[in-house]
Amino acid sequence: MWRDSFRLQIFCLLMAVLAIVVLVHNFFQVEHLDDDTVSGSSWITENNVHHSLSQTTKTTRKSYCGYKQQTLSKREQAEQESLLAAIQWPKPPDGKIAFVRSTDPARSDFVIVKPSGFFKVGDQLEVLVRMKDFQGKPKQYGGDYLQARIHSPLLKAGATGRIVDCHNGLYKVFFTLLWPGEVKVSVSLVHPSEAIQVLLRLREERPDRVYFKSSFKSGRYSETTECNVCLPGDLPVCNFTDLYTGEPWFCYKPRKLSCASRINHAKGGYQKGLLTQEESLFFQSDVNIKRPILSNGPDSVIVKPKAFTDSSNMDRTKDPKVSPSGYYYEDEWRSRTHWVHHFNKSDDITKCLQGKVIHLFGDSTIRQWFEYLTAFVPDLVEFNLGSPKNVGPFMSVDLKHNILMKYRCHGPPIRFSTVFSSELRYIANELNGIVGGRNTVIAITIWSHFSTFPVEVYIRRLRSIRRSIIQLLDRSPKTLIVIRTANVQELGPEVSLFNSDWYSFQLDSVMRKMFSGIAVHFVDAWEMSLAHYLPHNLHPQEVIVKNQIDAFLSYVCPLQT
Repeated sequence: MWRDSFRLQIFCLLMAVLAIVVLVHNFFQVEHLDDDTVSGSSWITENNVHHSLSQTTKTTRKSYCGYKQQTLSKREQAEQESLLAAIQWPKPPDGKIAFVRSTDPARSDFVIVKPSGFFKVGDQLEVLVRMKDFQGKPKQYGGDYLQARIHSPLLKAGATGRIVDCHNGLYKVFFTLLWPGEVKVSVSLVHPSEAIQVLLRLREERPDRVYFKSSFKSGRYSETTECNVCLPGDLPVCNFTDLYTGEPWFCYKPRKLSCASRINHAKGGYQKGLLTQEESLFFQSDVNIKRPILSNGPDSVIVKPKAFTDSSNMDRTKDPKVSPSGYYYEDEWRSRTHWVHHFNKSDDITKCLQGKVIHLFGDSTIRQWFEYLTAFVPDLVEFNLGSPKNVGPFMSVDLKHNILMKYRCHGPPIRFSTVFSSELRYIANELNGIVGGRNTVIAITIWSHFSTFPVEVYIRRLRSIRRSIIQLLDRSPKTLIVIRTANVQELGPEVSLFNSDWYSFQLDSVMRKMFSGIAVHFVDAWEMSLAHYLPHNLHPQEVIVKNQIDAFLSYVCPLQT
């Protein structure tokens, strides 16, 4: 009997040890499968971390696409459908067009309607653009993306035109003549209609063509995985969707580390091999990307002064949709929607900003404002926050005049080198934390880093920002909010696939519609970059930035007229 009791005790002891082993094993598994993980069929291994950063989407595998899973109210759905309809682009009648039948800017031309007519300041000038293919045959359909401006080089004057697609290979361009003298017309083909169809396909089918990455670290051990709004396949992912805005963001789950161990965010790179050989012919720098279309006849007109008219007050209107919204004269921007004071002295800027807190939110194009003001105003000194160069956040302080200026980049997607996870903030959430008031100034721009995604992703982001702006203005109506629009940039075959002006133009059109009717002001960086004589640049040169700052500060400190 004693022997049986001993055997029973040994058996119970072995069972207890086995239970402890199982419990420890399960605890280890739970520790590395946290609540932010979306389970899948397999785990990422060390060997396929690099693989996940470079592989393209396979159509046979599912994707986590937050913009497709969002639930919209009837009002939001109606607005989204209306916005998408407003930017719908004409398509060629045939599915695939041979390169020789695509638009050739060298064979196309334009003519000035009534070139010998009498023109005075304030009149409309009409230009007819006639598109032809590489065989010299007239195009029979529209959909080309053009840019046009008038300019007087000696006066350093310029303005943009309004382009109307006649959908038959003809385009009409309307210019408002805003200064006297000889005024020249320039028209450029940015992309032929056939290239636009490729850009449309890439936007819908390849939102992963710019990919991102995050590092996860615990002690000395670290892993790097791919991140995006949409991730291909059925591997486990970390769900970093923002709890307040609902903005979706995912990273592949590290093999050994928890999702909570993420330490940073960065641009991973650009996908290659996106085009077929035939499609690549539509994207050639010296052939059909931002190429001039020459005139068939005179390319300029003589404009007479309008009697008893001050050109600085020409055609000013309160209509925010007026076209053009302004023009350059002697290298200074003259807005047609509000008075612009030119802050040529740092003391004028200091006097304007005294006692104010300025918040700048967005990408590197509004970081230029921070850099310009900090460099131009002597008493505005940058406070070293130890932030990575060109990333931020940044802060400048003028203690003598009680000025505080801050810059912070918007939340993902953002193609910066490395942003600490703790500094990844969504603009809407930042706005919710601002008290506001008459001494609070906010400037926002958000566009360039959304060019590779379906427009629904951008609409969702703007919707959350707009909601926060309305709430801020409800609690602090005296808060000043300024929106900086997109701008044009230099394009080549590769840049066109990721940051084409056409993508930016579409997003900018959506942004203007979504923020119309609420108490925000616009700095029209689009027209200010397109109308100027300097080469197009993602980051405009200082003279253009200076004019943007003048327009911005003129809202902060409006002229008493």
